Amino acid sequence: MIVKHNNPCGVAEGDTLDKAFLSAYKCDLLSAFGGIVALNRRVDFKTAKVIARCGFLECIIAPGFDKGVQDLFKDKKNLRLLELDDIAPIKEPELKRVSGGLLLQDKDLEALDINNLKVATKKKPSKKELESLIFGWKVAKHVKSNAIVLTRGTKTVGVGAGQMSRVDSVKIAKIKSGKLSKNSCLASDAFFPKADAVIEAAKAGIKAIIQPGGSISDAKIIKACDKYKIAMVFTGIRHFRH
Repeated sequence: MIVKHNNPCGVAEGDTLDKAFLSAYKCDLLSAFGGIVALNRRVDFKTAKVIARCGFLECIIAPGFDKGVQDLFKDKKNLRLLELDDIAPIKEPELKRVSGGLLLQDKDLEALDINNLKVATKKKPSKKELESLIFGWKVAKHVKSNAIVLTRGTKTVGVGAGQMSRVDSVKIAKIKSGKLSKNSCLASDAFFPKADAVIEAAKAGIKAIIQPGGSISDAKIIKACDKYKIAMVFTGIRHFRH
């Protein structure tokens, strides 16, 4: 995962760590500049060589680094290597500072149960699309709302974050993905208040959507997806990170 200003700009899973890193890095080369690389595996020599060839990065966080890896980065004086053994989420409340006090809230740790997904449209997502939708849903959890994540397989191809309107997040994700939006899947951290985001998704060539559902406009959203032959599933869970 590549993180920039507390938002993931590229996330991927892969057979090997170096391939996963490259997929995440290529998702948004512009935003990756000066970013933070976060890995959930020990950094091997091959992956380190790939990272070293990339542009300016601020930090690499991983459970560990193989022998000799640090020498590959010795000329990058502003790059920090941070070894973090335990990357599991801490099950303690979050504190947010507000005017006159603090806001105490639970962390977003609820896991998605695939058996609780509801297909809302006439068209059902394929097995591969469902896998991609679930991957996108996991990523959307870490993107500031309004969050839209476009995926192909288990890698992101476009991320729209922190916009005041959901449709604008869709447009930004489409711009970031370029031609890769065609036949991609879309994850939304909260429900669609209007069908405009679905229309933009259709223009981008998106084939499947995952979202919480629960809007008073759900019937219109479903109708729009059916019109454009987009499969859509409801999770019944909302992320909405601020």
